[in-house]
Amino acid sequence: MPAVELTQGPIDAAALLAAIGSSAAGANLLFTGTTRESTGATVTNWLDYEAYEPLASSELERLRAEAIARFGLAGCGIIHRLGRVAVGETSVAVAVSAAHRREALAAAEWLLDELKRQVPIWKREAGPTGLNWVHPETASRPGGEDCR
Repeated sequence: MPAVELTQGPIDAAALLAAIGSSAAGANLLFTGTTRESTGATVTNWLDYEAYEPLASSELERLRAEAIARFGLAGCGIIHRLGRVAVGETSVAVAVSAAHRREALAAAEWLLDELKRQVPIWKREAGPTGLNWVHPETASRPGGEDCR
């Protein structure tokens, strides 16, 4: 399994977690982001992700390398879906392994935040009102709820 991957198919989160495991790690952490059926009053039928794949892959690899150096990770992997992602399906998975839980937790949170900020992957929501692009600067909804 590659360290970073963009895929049109389902994400095998268990395989990602197994791939980043290390005997040097006491903390192995997996985060999966899934398509939810609503954000506040906005109903979602499905999401659609697009990317310029060469640049997105390069940016994911750069973030992975930076996370390993910054947090002293023993392992790190990132997979992001492209195309249509139905409600309940995983759209992104981040797995990290570190000697201790604090580093693993901090690394996973940092990776997800930076992925949303820096990687050229665009998301469109499909709902009863049609298709709507979700932009990073508009991705927080009232009440602080993150819709990305």
